Amino acid sequence: MSAVVEITGLEVSFATDAGTVVAVEDVGLTVQAGEVLAIVGESGSGKTVTARSILRLLPETARTRGAVVLSTKDGSRTRDVVSLSGAELRDVRGQDAAMVFQEPSTALNPVFPVGWQIAEGLRAHGKYSRRQARAKAIDVLRRVGIPDPEIRVDHYPHQFSGGQKQRIVIAQALVLDPGVIIADEPTTALDVTVQAEILDLLRRCRDEFGTAIVLITHNMGVVADLADRVAVMYQGRIVEQADVRTLFAAPQDPYTQRLLGSVPRLGEGLARTQARAGRREPGWADVTPVVEARDLRIVYPGRLRRPDFTAVDGVSFAIRPGEVLGLVGESGSGKTTIGRAIAGLTRVTDGSLRVLGAEMNGVRERAFRPVRERIGFVFQDPASSFNPLLTIAEAVAEPLVVHGRARNPQAARPRVDELLEAVQLPRAFGDRFPHELSGGQRQRASLARALALDPELLIADEPTSALDVSVQARVLELFDELQRELGFAALFISHDLAVVDLLADRIAVLYRGKLVEEGTGAEVLGAPQHPYTQRLLASLPVPDPDQQARRRQHWEELRAAD
Repeated sequence: MSAVVEITGLEVSFATDAGTVVAVEDVGLTVQAGEVLAIVGESGSGKTVTARSILRLLPETARTRGAVVLSTKDGSRTRDVVSLSGAELRDVRGQDAAMVFQEPSTALNPVFPVGWQIAEGLRAHGKYSRRQARAKAIDVLRRVGIPDPEIRVDHYPHQFSGGQKQRIVIAQALVLDPGVIIADEPTTALDVTVQAEILDLLRRCRDEFGTAIVLITHNMGVVADLADRVAVMYQGRIVEQADVRTLFAAPQDPYTQRLLGSVPRLGEGLARTQARAGRREPGWADVTPVVEARDLRIVYPGRLRRPDFTAVDGVSFAIRPGEVLGLVGESGSGKTTIGRAIAGLTRVTDGSLRVLGAEMNGVRERAFRPVRERIGFVFQDPASSFNPLLTIAEAVAEPLVVHGRARNPQAARPRVDELLEAVQLPRAFGDRFPHELSGGQRQRASLARALALDPELLIADEPTSALDVSVQARVLELFDELQRELGFAALFISHDLAVVDLLADRIAVLYRGKLVEEGTGAEVLGAPQHPYTQRLLASLPVPDPDQQARRRQHWEELRAAD
């Protein structure tokens, strides 16, 4: 095989007000034709900077040294991207190498149809007429699995689901048949079922199009499922390179060993669940539940002559004091809607939902206000849930001020310092703004804010979905430790079954607004009864290449039988 990308002695630094910051140092990588190379490492390790250097998609403050040699797909020509002019770069981008960005919602332009955006690359390279470009866009949409491409080619991005938008971004990358695709966290925000479909599509890109893939990810299950070789980065350097089976079977570098050791695995939660059950008082199961739902229905009224949408349909469950209920299911299944209804943020349409003794069906805000301060909420994305104009200390103090526990943020500072230390953040971090913290630090600050009022019930909505495995492991350990010490009940919403297995006493599976299965982790994950739970479990990639190959085959059989 010939190399489509060859990086030697790459160094990338950024000029900042505080001086020069070296992001990548002495990196050497080779990507062969038709190969999948995964670059893994925690945030700030330099993996995205390295991958973007292949297309020189770096800010103006970046200074690049070394060589990034990019070959055409047929191997007829090679060029060093570092030394190319602007016009030569435009010729390379899309044709020799293309990029699949992490968040398709921001990568796609909301004011243009998706077909126009796919054809834009064809027109930019002057190879096709308008009619030919449209026909090519329809063909590539069909090949990436978009139904009715002749019709949907004229639809806008907001008319597609998250998984379909990711397929469209991949179609954009494939339309000029490049030799290599750089995929930056292509499955991070996707449910495991949609993630499995996207991984299957990327596998077909390699097999049918003969395209090499540089995969940037922090999900080691995805690496085991898709990669041929793995490069591990730490603090801007490559610390280990190996084929995927060798790396998972016998990692050499201590950092790689820690990284693989941080990955949650199915079945690990059984010991924790049994330990929690052993600490409970006799008769615990007969105590009045903190949350109890009976035939809960939540309907969003239709607008502009559209029919009503039933988000939650006849769901019944209970959460007892000190218990953690894991709520899993794909996007649109009703998980977040239930969490918001418990917090009083979404109205109940029918049935009963009792939260800390208050009936939520028809509840008034004035009556619910005393109950609200007994509930904590950890949002999925702390970057958007924090006010960027407030310091971390002011944000954590906000619930204390709003509910009259402190006169102002200054008076609440002693309590804020206690909370920051409880979530393993230095007190000095209280004087920083949200953008000055890493993703894991922001999520810990979000947990501190949720615990400010000593809640009896905590609702955690996808709190670790965007975190690296090492950071995720620390946040999950912290959550488990705080729950054990403070004894609050929790609703833990996630699409990662291994994470839920670690934390939850019981797991409830939602599918299209209905509760299809409920039980302990051993019951639901060890012996799933409902076909949807079986598909969900088979969709979850595990960090073992051989085991994952068998699971992928089982997933394909289940999908074919569906």
